[in-house]
Amino acid sequence: MVLQYWIWITVGISFLIYIAIALISRASSTGEFYIAGKGVHPVANGMATAADWMSAASFISMAGIISFNGYDGSVYLMGWTGGYVLLALLLAPYLRKFGKFTVPDFIGDRYYSNLARSVAVFCALIVSFTYIAGQMRGVGVVFSRYLEVDINTGVFIGMLIVLFYAVLGGMKGITYTQVAQYCVLIFAFMLPAIFISMMVTGNIIPQIGFGSASSDGIYLLDKLDGLHRELGFNEYTSGKKPTIDVFFITAALMVGTAGLPHVIVRFFTVRKVSDARKSAGWALLFISILYTTAPAVAVFSRTNLIETLSNKAYADLPEWFEKWERTGLIVHEDKNLDGMIQYVADPELNELKVDADIMVLANPEIANLPNWVIAIMAAGALAAALSTAAGLLLVISSSVSHDLIKKIIKPDISEKGELIAARLSAVGAVILAAYFGINPPGFVAATVALAFGLAAASFFPAIVMGIFSKKMNKQGAVAGMVVGILMMLFYMTKFKFGWWGGGTELDWWFGISPEGFGTLAMLVNFIVSITISKFTPEPDKDIQELVKNIRKP
Repeated sequence: MVLQYWIWITVGISFLIYIAIALISRASSTGEFYIAGKGVHPVANGMATAADWMSAASFISMAGIISFNGYDGSVYLMGWTGGYVLLALLLAPYLRKFGKFTVPDFIGDRYYSNLARSVAVFCALIVSFTYIAGQMRGVGVVFSRYLEVDINTGVFIGMLIVLFYAVLGGMKGITYTQVAQYCVLIFAFMLPAIFISMMVTGNIIPQIGFGSASSDGIYLLDKLDGLHRELGFNEYTSGKKPTIDVFFITAALMVGTAGLPHVIVRFFTVRKVSDARKSAGWALLFISILYTTAPAVAVFSRTNLIETLSNKAYADLPEWFEKWERTGLIVHEDKNLDGMIQYVADPELNELKVDADIMVLANPEIANLPNWVIAIMAAGALAAALSTAAGLLLVISSSVSHDLIKKIIKPDISEKGELIAARLSAVGAVILAAYFGINPPGFVAATVALAFGLAAASFFPAIVMGIFSKKMNKQGAVAGMVVGILMMLFYMTKFKFGWWGGGTELDWWFGISPEGFGTLAMLVNFIVSITISKFTPEPDKDIQELVKNIRKP
């Protein structure tokens, strides 16, 4: 069967499953819409959390970044994996015991202030929209290649699917849809990796295969280092990124994870605090399957790409190259008009531009795997992007309907009115998310990394000190959040969008990239919060007692 038929069948079946689940488990109350009625089993919640967490950035872009940056790309592995551990152990159980299922709700009640709640709503919306831009970019990339439509059309199709099951099912529908999406995405990610590991090294386990010798007797990593040296690239297993930037990016990804509202809310969908701990453990197990495989996929795809394209005649290239070339994500410019592809590090001589986001998706095609494997990869990539997009849409809708309308603007709103407001908010969020998907500030993982920086700069200090410091007051928390988010927004827009005079890498403050700047903004947030709290009144005794109680087992 031709590839296009396989793709339509697998993607169509997966979409029908998601829609059927949304119809069966649709929300009929605000409790079901926001937190699935607190009735999700820890294992199912672990799968849903893993799907929510492993977005298009994890599935599509992370291995792509590692394949191009080698050692330097490991910051994404370390930051995102360590961040989830930090969230699961340090924050999630305490937030679950506090009983507030959105970050703005926690901040509003802990800091006894609607101003604090409003600032937190603003930060949640900024973080979520930045994050969702990366997901929609991922949806567009997948649709543009596999369904052979342009990226903009792909974004709209994806958003319509998400809109249907997010608005109809709420958290209840999203949770069980994400369980199905996890199964699809992990199978789709592992299957090509196992195939290629067997083909290249004879080892069925990719995590072992990429450190083994290939069929010609040369260790795969040594072979890739040699290919890089020949083409003038930095050795794959050595880094060139400044140590300070590696540290700051890793830290921003870690602490940003602990402030991501769409992940935190998952710990409120279970019955008890102990179930929240169990689901965190299950989620970590499910996440580790993909994260330990990503470095192998990166090595396989990078090696295959170089050997397939470098110094080859353009007229003799395989069919997959032509199809990806139509998307504009891989471009050949024959500078010396010799009909050959010259792929080298020197930008003056290099004739090939490859978008990092295609590496995972094109990997099965480059390796000439069966069409049904490629089709499953397409379904898995869409599952990864859509699962996280749905979770983010729920955060946006709950921030507007629950934290803004219910808690501040119209406290006497009925449950039915709040549910309508939540669904209308999701519709508005979809429209805005589609715009960001069409006009993202960078490739998927870089865009998502900015969202983590924003979460680190704004939420992390307020959440940590809200749990572990009885003396932290509303004045300190609000001042810290405002300073942190504004610093990050300024730096991001200056160096990513060219605002405020723009700038290059040479102009970065202390050599820190926009992806890592969230760590510095977070440290300033801590300093401002603690300093302001020292010169302003302490919280009331009942708030201090509340903080003391949530830390008890």
